[in-house]
Amino acid sequence: MTSEGWGTRSVEPVSQHYIVCGGNALAHRLVLELVEHYEVPVVVLVADRTRDHAPQIEQLPGVAAVVEYASITDEALREVSIDTARGLALVEGSDQDNIHAALSAQGHNPDIRIVLRMFNQRLGENIERLLRNGAALSGSATAAPAFAAAALGRPNSVEIGGRFLHIAFDEAITSDRICVVADHIDRQDLSKIRLLPEQRGDSADFVRLASEFGDDGPVRPGGVRREAEPEPVPEEEPDGVAALQALRIEPREPISWARRARWRLLDMMRFFTSARMRLVLLTALAAVLMAFGVLWYLNRNFGWTLYISLLDLAGAAQPDQLADIAAGTGTGGLWQRVAQVVITICGITFAPVATAIAVEVLGSGRRGQPRNPGAGTRDHVIVVGLGNVGTRVAAQLHELGVPVVCMERDPQARGIAAARALGIPVVLGDGPFEEQLRRARLKHSRALVAVSGDDATNLEAALEARHGNPEVRVVVRLFDDNFAGHFYATLDNAASRSVSYLAAPAFAAALMGREVRGMLSVFRHVLLIAELTVEDGSGLIGMNRHDLEDPGGVRVIAVRFARSAQLQWNFPDRTRRLTPGDQIVVAATRSGLARLNTALVDEV
Repeated sequence: MTSEGWGTRSVEPVSQHYIVCGGNALAHRLVLELVEHYEVPVVVLVADRTRDHAPQIEQLPGVAAVVEYASITDEALREVSIDTARGLALVEGSDQDNIHAALSAQGHNPDIRIVLRMFNQRLGENIERLLRNGAALSGSATAAPAFAAAALGRPNSVEIGGRFLHIAFDEAITSDRICVVADHIDRQDLSKIRLLPEQRGDSADFVRLASEFGDDGPVRPGGVRREAEPEPVPEEEPDGVAALQALRIEPREPISWARRARWRLLDMMRFFTSARMRLVLLTALAAVLMAFGVLWYLNRNFGWTLYISLLDLAGAAQPDQLADIAAGTGTGGLWQRVAQVVITICGITFAPVATAIAVEVLGSGRRGQPRNPGAGTRDHVIVVGLGNVGTRVAAQLHELGVPVVCMERDPQARGIAAARALGIPVVLGDGPFEEQLRRARLKHSRALVAVSGDDATNLEAALEARHGNPEVRVVVRLFDDNFAGHFYATLDNAASRSVSYLAAPAFAAALMGREVRGMLSVFRHVLLIAELTVEDGSGLIGMNRHDLEDPGGVRVIAVRFARSAQLQWNFPDRTRRLTPGDQIVVAATRSGLARLNTALVDEV
């Protein structure tokens, strides 16, 4: 039943609303998206209205009601009027709980749009087939590319039709740009960025030619009219420009076989032995080599020296007898006997050390412990926190061929098994960050990505990493925007990302039935790349680019017509109307995509 008391909202009859189940950061951002940009009524179902982000959600204007239930039961769904709702978002709880709630909701309202958060993407794809009108998204998978790209200092990109779209700034803009994303960028005040500004239409050149040769145009020598000289109008030069363009994927940096072999050898030594064992082995090996040199110097026969040394190592050499020495029939002099004694003693040392190594390796294998980073680990990225996001980021960097080292304080974290399966080194333990980062070979790393669930922990890891390696790039997961602003102002060569901020627009668009292919960051602003399909009865039928585009909100960047297999980028015909089967790709702000969705819903 619902909680009653100070600060609660009475649950009044409501219909054609959207239900958000959860009180975490993603639910908070999603509710903001729905009430601010889509302007739809929202009912929120939380487990405890006094924990997590539930108190902040309850204070948001535009939220119709906040209902408290310990779990998402049939009674809870009836309480939030599931029968008359247009959409349901399940963004908290385990995959199993969300699947059960989604199927229950579909039983109450077969036509409702359902979006559920799933960590297991493969399972999510199968669940989508069971839902009549649903989508399964992973918040961590949606946000992971932005973290990986920030760690490598590369632009975040979205793959569309075999091309990788990214945001380029100022001098990085090339001639193959698709559209202008932002202008008048003031890096001292990022709130002044103007996204998707109005640009000159495709017909501007034809209008210029018409005016040049029209009746009112001045005549050039030879009978051709000359365009009148316009008075110069001073224009304010923008501080910066951003454009959407195709990313040129650079090949992976080749690694020489010698360097790769050296890294393999060093990693193998560190995996099979501890520091004390390596010291014992190296000392014994040095003594054996010195004794071998003495034997070779005395006998001047390499083959015989090697034969004697191997027998001595195995403890099978025949020692000189006192009688033989008195009779002068001994095998060698004093120095030879000393060398053989040294080799024999070292051989005795090797046997127990080899046994200890075998026991340690077998014992570690039974415990399932991940391996530590090797001595040859260089130019790697350290990922702090193996939760959902950290696991995704580490896996994506590994797929790109970038060396990765993970740090995790909880030995039971499920991301450890995933990292071990990929062969990624993991530093375990809850000791000071300074010691953990040293074990993760911070001195030789290129970047650190702190993606634990706590802002303070992430900031502590970033500051400790910058203290240990002033040149390392740091990428920090932060929820609070003010916190992120201070972070940007304090540290250079740093970036902050918010998982909920990156994922919420995709969840909101999916809840409205729009497929968001990816998000591109323009500093702390977000640009959505969405793909829309014109279906029978859709409000898109009969629209053209003039109808769809909205300066500051929506820009059409590609069109794929029915019976055509390829996208046409920057399609110049702004008057051609869409028919069933056509597809369009748009770049839009969150509010722009919301306005487009509202217009389509109203027409339908």
